[in-house]
Amino acid sequence: MKKITRRTLLAASAAFVAAPALAQTAKNLTLVVPFPPGGSTDALARLLQSHLQTKLARVVLVENKSGAAGSLGAAQVAKSPPDGSSFLVTFDSHAVIPAILEKPQLDVEQDLMPVFLVGTAPYVIAANAGRPFKTFADIVAASKKEPGSIKYASVGIGTLGHLSMTMLAKQAGVELIHVPYRGGGPAMNDVLGGHVDLIAGSAALVMAQLGTNTLRPILQLGRERLPSLPDTQTGIEAGYPDSETLAWWGIFAPKGTPPEIIEGIANPVREILTDPAVAAQLRETQQMTLLLADAKDFGTFFARQVGFWGQVVRENNIKA
Repeated sequence: MKKITRRTLLAASAAFVAAPALAQTAKNLTLVVPFPPGGSTDALARLLQSHLQTKLARVVLVENKSGAAGSLGAAQVAKSPPDGSSFLVTFDSHAVIPAILEKPQLDVEQDLMPVFLVGTAPYVIAANAGRPFKTFADIVAASKKEPGSIKYASVGIGTLGHLSMTMLAKQAGVELIHVPYRGGGPAMNDVLGGHVDLIAGSAALVMAQLGTNTLRPILQLGRERLPSLPDTQTGIEAGYPDSETLAWWGIFAPKGTPPEIIEGIANPVREILTDPAVAAQLRETQQMTLLLADAKDFGTFFARQVGFWGQVVRENNIKA
């Protein structure tokens, strides 16, 4: 029988302590996207995936888990072990989940931890180019002349496109008819086909069609004009001071994830996104302003988003 010494006990203890860290490093890292493939959030996750694999020397997977306004994927991450193996890469509608769903599968502020705010981009309202509208004032005038005659598309009930148009219509004292779609592709197709008059979508969705002479930008909902839309006024310039509506992209972790793991994903993500080529790609494809905000600042930003849009949902009795 082998003699047990103080040295062998210390060696065994050290191995026991190191085991969880070794297991964590060996695990795959999964970026959960709570929407179908093909959208801006999916594109961001796949961009990060390829770079993170190199930086972390780990297998990084992207899993699309869509449904229930993005809450199915979010709930999956919330229920995952807080060991750095699963993160949520999500979009602005995440802040609307507690207000829009009657019985959400998670508490977005308590069950998940903010990790990193990537950036923002304004929503843009655009019209089928065959319609006579040049400004939002034209839309208001036409709607007052014939109430309920103007239809607008969004990518779903309770999305920020829907909520921003609800606010604008209320402030202008007009009725605009909402036509929700399951995704930006179908919504844009019906605007271009003339089945609906307007679309309220992210800048990336709208900008992709502006060179075709079939779509006309009407109003952008950022605080300042995008360089790519220098001649299109903002909602604030049009007389609607509370109209700022920003798409945003961020990363969350399960509640209880240790600070060193949060930093272990945030730091390489920041390094990836500060690469000039990657930053340029996001500016061009998503019209994104990179913020690269840490967990604390992201938490403050997210709480404001939850509060503001929750109030819009409740005041207008919007249901999913």
